This record gives sequence, C-alpha cells and structure tokens, in this order.
Amino acid sequence: MTSDGVSPRSRDRAKHRRGRVHPETGAMLRPPSSPSYANAEAIAKEEIELSAAENILGDIRGRTVLVLIGCLICQMGLACGYVFGPLAKDILDEMGWARGDYSFARVPQLAVMAFASPAVGTLVVRYGGRRVLMLSVAILGSAFLLIANLDGLFQYYALMMMMGLGLAGVGDITVGQIVSQWVTRRRGLALSIVYVGSNLGGVLLVPLAVAIAERTDWRNALLAMGVGAFVIMLPASIFLVRDFAGAQPAGAEEEAEPIPNLIGSTDLSLREALATRSFWILLYALFTFFFYFLALLEHLVLFLTDEGMQRGDAVAAYAVAIGLGIWSKLGLGLVADRIEARSSLLIVYSGLAASSLILLALPEGGLLWAFVVTFGFSYAARDVVYPLIITSCFGLGYMAQIYGVLMIMLVMGAVGPWFAATVHDHMGSYDLAFQIFAVLNGIAVVALFGLRDERVRRSP
Repeated sequence: MTSDGVSPRSRDRAKHRRGRVHPETGAMLRPPSSPSYANAEAIAKEEIELSAAENILGDIRGRTVLVLIGCLICQMGLACGYVFGPLAKDILDEMGWARGDYSFARVPQLAVMAFASPAVGTLVVRYGGRRVLMLSVAILGSAFLLIANLDGLFQYYALMMMMGLGLAGVGDITVGQIVSQWVTRRRGLALSIVYVGSNLGGVLLVPLAVAIAERTDWRNALLAMGVGAFVIMLPASIFLVRDFAGAQPAGAEEEAEPIPNLIGSTDLSLREALATRSFWILLYALFTFFFYFLALLEHLVLFLTDEGMQRGDAVAAYAVAIGLGIWSKLGLGLVADRIEARSSLLIVYSGLAASSLILLALPEGGLLWAFVVTFGFSYAARDVVYPLIITSCFGLGYMAQIYGVLMIMLVMGAVGPWFAATVHDHMGSYDLAFQIFAVLNGIAVVALFGLRDERVRRSP
C-alpha cells in the first residue's frame, strides 16, 4: 500500500485500462495490451533516437564511417614528417651536417609537395581519391625504407623530395575532397575526425621513433615508419576508402571536369577563383602558416634544448602540442558547423599569432605551456577550416583543384625551416626569425577580414 491507500498493482491496472499520453507528442496511446500500442511506442522512440543521432552526426553513418576511418588512417602518414625534428640531433651527430644543410632538405621536399598539389587535385577529380591515396601511401612507405639507408646529403635531399610526393597525395586535398563528397550535413565534424589522423599519428609515432632511436639508432626508427606505411596505411586505403558512388570520375575524359551532380550553378572554377581577392588572401595566409609552422616543426626541440631543457622534456612538450591538435580539430569541427567559415579561420589565425608572440618570451617561467596550448590548438585546427573556407568562398565543385593551387605556397613556406636555421647559424640564436614570424602572423589575421563569398558577387 502507498500513502494514498492504493496498491501499486491496482495503480498499474488502472494505467493499463486508461492508456497513457505520449511524452513527446502529447497524443493518447492505446493500452499496452494492444499490439499496436507497443509498435507505435517503439517506432516513436526509435524516431526520436534517430533524430537526435542525425542532429549530432548528420551524414556520418553507415558506409561513410568506414570511409572516414580509412581516411583517418591514411592521414597518419602526414605525422611521419614530425619525426625529423626530434631525431635531428641523432642524424646531425652521425652525418656531421650543419643545421642549415639539414633543414634545407625541407625546401626541395615542400617544393615537390607544392607543385604536385595541383596535379593531385586534378587526379582526384579525374580518377578518384582512393587511387591517389593508394599510390601515395606506397610512395611514402618506399621513401622511408630508402631514407633509413642513406649515406650522403644529396641522397637525403632526393629521398625527402620523394617523400614529399607521397605526402602531397595523402594530405588534405585528397582526403578533404573524399570526405566533402560523402558528407554534407556535419561536414566540419567529419573533416575534423579524419584530420585528427595526423595528430594521432604524431602522438604515437614521435615517442615511438625516439624510443627506437635511443635503443638502436635513427635508421631503425625511420625503417619502422616505412614498414608501418605498408602494413597499416596501405590496407586502409585499399579496403576502407571508397569514392562516393555519385562522384565516380571519368578517367577517359580529356579534361578534368567535376562531376555534374556535385557542382552548383554558382560554383567558381579555378580560373574564376584566381580573379578574386579571397583567393589571394587565402594564398598569403597559407604562406605565413607554412613559413611559421614548418620552422617550428624542425627547430622547436632544438631551440628548447639550446635553452637548457633535457631532450626528453623538449620532446614531451612537442608531443603534447601535437596531441592537443586532436582535441582542437574535433572541437573546432563541432563549432565550425555552427558559425561561418571566416570566423573559424580567424579563431585559428588569432591563436597562431598569439603563440608566435609567446614564443618571443620563451623559455621564461610557465610560458612554455601557454605556447604549447595556443600553438597546439591553432596549427592543427587550420586543417579542418581550410576546406570549409574554400567551399564557402568558391563552392564545392572545384574545391580540390583550387586547394591544390593554393598549396603552391608550400614552396615559399618551405623556406621557413632553412631561414630559421640560417639565422641561428649566423647569429647564434633564433630571435630574429621568431620576431619575423610574429609580424607575418599578425598581418595574416588582419588580411582574413577581407574574405567573402565570391559566388554572391558573380551571381546575376
């Protein structure tokens, strides 16, 4: 008996006779003894759950999930480039090279990536992203297997160029196009998930490579990177990644035209995009990013050890910055679906500018971790936002080709590591290089306010 004198069993029978009001719709449902009641309630519950899932995940379900996983694994190949900074001392000590000579390898490597990027975009449109990923992974893995056995500086440059060709194919252009075709709703979240691959790879591969180098040598560390490409990445590109069924490319066509059902009536072609101010703003912003980011990728650990930090602690800070990229990509991916692309990009570049200002004060007090947080958040989140801002300014139809041409800025950005090394070799510190990085990043933030939807201006 309850306090009102009615037994729970009697109350249940009364509810059974009267039926209940559906909690979501307010409609009167028939008693549970009716089979149709059970069906209606189950269907309503399922619809509510599906609606909630769609609000969160959008198009990320079914076969799309496997495609995203495959793209994420392939993106881990970009993390292979992270290992050369932490391994620099080992390589320099054995080979007897100056820092400038070692860092100059990034110039031809990134020049290859830059000039290969437009071709990658065209190949993705013409033959599909899956084929490009498969070939690129094979090239990347082969480069690591060969570089583990190098015996001279020019051989190192040649193999780094070969590696650049592979990195161009597994990078943001190929993966960004594949994901953008599969996902319309929650595209920002989908891109953030797959672009996490480079950071996840960095968190896993950098400590692993350093551990292998300390137990054996740097050659075995790089050999392990090459084996991993063939054992993990290549099967993912073959068995998980698929080109969107509605976007199968026509390889026999003479010109690389986007698939008709993917191009909007106002989408700008590459030639039309070149005539807009937004294209040139994005081009400059990419230059400042690569000039700054690639220099730190190569020299952050060396800078911290120069300032008296133990290599283990410097590598730990480096790895944390890379690891923070996982959360920044996922976080900004969620936010980017709710705010305009330009606002997302301004958040990213403001973080880059702030980190370059903090860098000027290092290694004072606790500022190292302030730098790690701002740099780790902003450098990684850029990967997510750039495909979105390109689509926002020019449309999806020619996104891969436009992004490919923008990536030519890798050539000028590649000078960043060599520039920082040359400043250090001649002046004994990185101070002047860091000051120039801060100025360039500040100019980029101001310039980004000029971005706009160029399709609106072209529309009649």
